[in-house]
Amino acid sequence: MNEQIILVTGISGFIAKHCAIELLKHGYRVRGTVRSQAKADQVKATLGQHCDTARLEFVQADLLADAGWKQAMEGVYGVLHLASPFPLTEPKNPDDLLRPAIDGTLRVLKQAIAAQVQRFVHTSSVAAIIGGHPKKRKQPFTEDDWTQVNTKGVGSYTRSKTLAERAARDFIATSGTKMHYSTINPGFVLGPLLDRDMGSSGEAIQMFLRGKYPGCPKLSFPVVDVRDIAKMHRLALITTQASGGRYIGVSQTAWFLDMMRPIKAKLGVRAKRVPTFELPNFLIRLLALVDPAARSIAPDLGQFIQIDNSRTRSALGMEFMGVEESAPAMAQSLVNLGLV
Repeated sequence: MNEQIILVTGISGFIAKHCAIELLKHGYRVRGTVRSQAKADQVKATLGQHCDTARLEFVQADLLADAGWKQAMEGVYGVLHLASPFPLTEPKNPDDLLRPAIDGTLRVLKQAIAAQVQRFVHTSSVAAIIGGHPKKRKQPFTEDDWTQVNTKGVGSYTRSKTLAERAARDFIATSGTKMHYSTINPGFVLGPLLDRDMGSSGEAIQMFLRGKYPGCPKLSFPVVDVRDIAKMHRLALITTQASGGRYIGVSQTAWFLDMMRPIKAKLGVRAKRVPTFELPNFLIRLLALVDPAARSIAPDLGQFIQIDNSRTRSALGMEFMGVEESAPAMAQSLVNLGLV
């Protein structure tokens, strides 16, 4: 049995819970950070439906405070740093995203280095790669690309993920640490929800299942299944690749309509409100005048985002589940949990 302790920050999150299951099933001991004991009880109950939680423990810690982090790092071999806010709409105050993302990441990094943690896997995002570039760009995005944060229209979430990863990499480069650092950069995360805490991707699929819109916006996303992202985090803990790796978690780029079709096909009558056609872009732009969710996507309408993550696939030995599996899995879990 593996006695290595892996700290999962923000363990109550959608991706983090899947990471915890992946680790527990592979024999690791898992310690999760939560902001309250009540949240710990909820997470343990959820995970207990999917794996043995005998090797699971919790510690209270907040990204914006030092309290709890030293205790959280005691005896830890590796850290999966997933804690970071992810809203569906633009916040009124950008600092609500920027401070936890940047200051919180540096706080956790410093504590990990002080505790002589050997591996640190930082959950970033493709948002740190694809934002702020010319709309007419033809070449695929790769692990070498970075979001241009000062470009007009780049939102607070995208800035927060980009600046947090930049800050972490700069800190690692100047700290003199031998700790192995890498990032996982997921796309739009689909796949099964484990409980009613659905996250922003779940909210988006929920909207379509509930019939909020008669059609789909012509919007594309690099997509990925949450189970593959959990696997990537585990593999990043054991990879022989050099420190500094940047791994894009994407199976393919899909239009919203590409997600709806397999949902419609597999869920049948339970997906009767799911749209089967695309809305004209001008209608979405009109809707954006009154709908914050529509407003946040309006600048990206019609843009197909090409991703080449062949280096990631090779480095981690990843084969990804397609959208035809991941989208219905998320939709089915929403139905099973009574969320539609």
